[in-house]
Amino acid sequence: MKAFTLPAIGLAATLVACQSNTSTPIQSAKADTVSSIIQPVFITDTVAHDTDDPAIWINPADPAQSLIIGTDKDQDGGLYVFDLQGKLQREKTVTGLKRPDNVDIEYGLMLAGRPVDIAVTTERFTHKLRIYSVPDMKPVDNGGIEVFVGETGENVRDLMGIALYKNKTGKIYAIVGRKSGPTDGTYLWQYLLEDNGKGQVKASLVRKFGQYSGLKEIEAIAVDDQLGHVYYSDEGKGVRKYYADPEKGNEELALFATTGFTEDHEGISIYQLTDSTGYILVSDQGANGFQIFPREGTSGKPNEHPLLRKVTVKANHSDGSDMVSVPLNAQFRNGLFVAMSDDKTFHLYRWEDIAGKHLKSIQ
Repeated sequence: MKAFTLPAIGLAATLVACQSNTSTPIQSAKADTVSSIIQPVFITDTVAHDTDDPAIWINPADPAQSLIIGTDKDQDGGLYVFDLQGKLQREKTVTGLKRPDNVDIEYGLMLAGRPVDIAVTTERFTHKLRIYSVPDMKPVDNGGIEVFVGETGENVRDLMGIALYKNKTGKIYAIVGRKSGPTDGTYLWQYLLEDNGKGQVKASLVRKFGQYSGLKEIEAIAVDDQLGHVYYSDEGKGVRKYYADPEKGNEELALFATTGFTEDHEGISIYQLTDSTGYILVSDQGANGFQIFPREGTSGKPNEHPLLRKVTVKANHSDGSDMVSVPLNAQFRNGLFVAMSDDKTFHLYRWEDIAGKHLKSIQ
């Protein structure tokens, strides 16, 4: 998932008008813990088998018509599409996928000479990326793109996490994870996505990076397009931070969220206040909650991310999540947070309910 980069001038103007005026880096302070359970505004219709990860597509013409795309993680799984009230959009839903795990969205990939918004999911049992145009959910991958080609060993080609990164020049990359991998700093592989000359997507491997503790696995990956960072959950260890641009090298910038988790580190979502400020939310799966950290770090130390707040949500054993900070409609004036729940649903939350009185909102 990602810190949302606005695809349209009209939306950008809306967001600037609603943003907080302050951009002062957050100072380290005692974390605020909320024990009461935060309730969702809506709960989606159920999927057939097993929800895992959501992604939010912002409709640039009318944000109220934005969509939520969520994976149904099964050998006969799919990408389920919902409106902002959680109602299933059957005509857009894709079924028959072989255990799709995570999904992410990016805006404006040039295909056949025109910009196309895309949703990319990891199809575990075929070792392929599956790519669909949004909002019509038509395949643009020529049957799928194999990744981790040449890797051997148990589970090392079984796809899990996916995050898309669009750099300042418009290049779009997919950063892909798997169920198991090496501990030599090459767990994640990054691919450049381009037109294959026929209006379909091709992928070219550009780097291998990412430390791994060897404790559990790496699934949740999130990219901050604006700041150019990628975060991923090394389950049982913490959240690791790198540059998203392959040209900036493979140095690990930070390892944070290393204590206070009751089970796995899971879904990562980013709330963007301004170009440089906001919050990083990490799922504390066993606690049915999320821990919140400053996106910009602390004063003078942008790679220090101290805990700010812990919240408990109604979503049970939440794995994947996504967030946008664009005003969408009357229910979601400060953005939308979506979390997977293990009862085959996704839960839709208002940011102000997550933030409480201690964190900022765009308005």
